[in-house]
Order: sequence, then structure tokens, then C-alpha cells
Amino acid sequence: MIEVDIEQRLGTFDLRVAFQADAPVLGLFGRSGAGKSSVINAIAGTSSPARGRIRIGDTTLFDTRARIDVPPEKRRIGYVFQDALLFPHLTVERNLLYGHRLRSTGERFIEPTRVVQLLGLQHLLLRRPANLSGGEKQRVAIGRALLAQPRILLMDEPLASLDVPRKTEVLDYIERLRRELGIPIVYVSHSVPEITRLADTVVVLSEGRCLACGPVEEVMGRLDLRPATGRYEAGALIDARVVAHDDADQLTTLRFDGGELVVPRLEAVPGERVRTRIRARDVSLALHRPESLSILNVLRGTVVAVSDEEGAVVDVQLRVGGAIVTVRITRRSRNELGIVEGVEVYALIKAVSFDQRSVGYA
Repeated sequence: MIEVDIEQRLGTFDLRVAFQADAPVLGLFGRSGAGKSSVINAIAGTSSPARGRIRIGDTTLFDTRARIDVPPEKRRIGYVFQDALLFPHLTVERNLLYGHRLRSTGERFIEPTRVVQLLGLQHLLLRRPANLSGGEKQRVAIGRALLAQPRILLMDEPLASLDVPRKTEVLDYIERLRRELGIPIVYVSHSVPEITRLADTVVVLSEGRCLACGPVEEVMGRLDLRPATGRYEAGALIDARVVAHDDADQLTTLRFDGGELVVPRLEAVPGERVRTRIRARDVSLALHRPESLSILNVLRGTVVAVSDEEGAVVDVQLRVGGAIVTVRITRRSRNELGIVEGVEVYALIKAVSFDQRSVGYA
């Protein structure tokens, strides 16, 4: 459990944020200037709010009423920045062990060999940072933060400086850490794909205020939050299980309580849970189940909401089983099809619309 209730004046910026969350990965989402970094700096202890309280589990890190302000070095918080900030004169191995050596034997619960293996760093241990790629540097920075034996890991836009292939690479490793180490993570990003792939609970920030806090699939799908979450990136999250692979056609079938999805081949075993993001702009609607169609995914659902924004485009939300799927269509299509709440429709989703950034491991 992490509890934050703080107020802080930073120049002309007024931060007033309060939320509670109990999740393996908490996402702090918002556009640039929303206050995300200010919040995690307060958690880390690198800045002190004017008023408030910060708790992690049973430990109070900051409380103005009780006059508690634990120094940063005693908070046992790992911090991964946008830039890796590795020590250039040290090898990868010595960078990794820098914080580890400062912990007593009784405080060490994460072993270096395990971190090296999880992050795929075995072949890099003798190199120096100048000889690493951007993705490799970030993996080393994550490993160094973990080996400081933190009670929680803060990640501030850790993929912001990486190109798309490196982002995908590091995302895969962060997912692996989430599954296998169980250390709580506060993940800061303005990227909808990153937040929806990694976070279990999300806090949406805007102009120093908390607009929403809750399960990522609910919050990121809310139509009323489009000004803060970004209309272009609208979509839905589906928790599913792998049920079969088609090796001949290189496809994987996923199942959830609303039906089945066919996606490009995943490296996952049958029964494994995955989280799939369906972008609103990748979904079409039909009033009747179509035949002789190249689209492999056809889901039956009921319209539960229609956005009322001005312009040529509207967002439609469907209930498909227990999931909410967002669909983006033109206003003309809405009118011609008679799309209103309560209407039963079919959502059409191309299998090729799913990629590495839209399917992750739950």
C-alpha cells in the first residue's frame, strides 16, 4: 500500500495530490507538466512538501504533523531516471554492486546473480557504460536500483530517451521483473501504451491535481478523462489467457469472458495470462455478423456509452463479456447505423493491428 497526500508550491506550480493504491505496479500518468516527477521526488525524499503525509506499507516516510521527514538515503527507495546516470569509470558489474555493498547482510533479499540473469546482463559485466546501447544502459540502471535492496522502485519515464526497438526490449524486462521479483513499482509516464501494458492501478494527474485513481482498464477507458489521457490513444484493455498456437499461420488464440481474439504468434505457453490493448481506431462496427471477411476477430457486444464531443469523430463504448471496448467511428456512421445505448453490435478487429507494444504479460 502506498499513500500520498501532499501539497507543495514549486515556483508558480501548485501541487495538491492525494491518492492511495495497493498494486504491484502503480502508474502515474499525465502530460508534461502534470506533476508526475514532483510526486515521485517527494516519495524519494529529494524534495519536501509544505504539508502532507507519505506512507509505504506500515512505514511513514513523511508527515508534517508528526514532524517526520526520513532522509532519502534511509528510505530504501530505488530510483530509475530517464537517463541511466551510470558511473562512467566503473564497469557494469561495479555499477550494479554500488548500492548492494552499502546494505547489511540482513537487508539483502535480492541476489546479484538473479538480477543479472533476469535483465540479461551476463555478457555485459566487464564493459563500461560508454560501450553500451541505450537499452543496455537502462537495464543496468534498473539492476543497480534493485540491488540497493529497495522496498519500492520508482521509475521516472525510463524509456523516454530510447527508440522504439529499445523501448520494446526494456518493457519486456520490466514485465519480467514485475512477475518474478514482486517489488512494488511506481511507474511514471505520459505514454498510454506503456501505462496500459505495465500498470495495475493508475493515477491520472493534470496541472498538479489528481483526476482519477483506480484499475488501469477502468480509468484509461473513461470517456470523461479524454482531455487528460489523450483522445488519439483511446483504447481498451483485455485480460485474457493463451489457449492455442497455430504454428503454420504463426497466430495465437486468446480467450476472455467476451470471446476469443486471434493475434500474431506470442512466445507464451497455453494457460498463461496476457494483457491485450485494443486501440479504438483499430475497431469497426457492424449491426450483423459479417461473412466472407478477412478480419479474424468478431466480438459481439452491447453499446453502453456514446461520446458527445463536437466534430466528425465519436467514441462508442461496448460491453463485451466483462470488458469495456472503445470504438472510434465517424459521426456519420453512428447516425446511419443508429448507434445508441442498448444496441447490440459486432466489433471487428484485424489480427494485424496487434503488435509487441499492445500485448504484454499479465
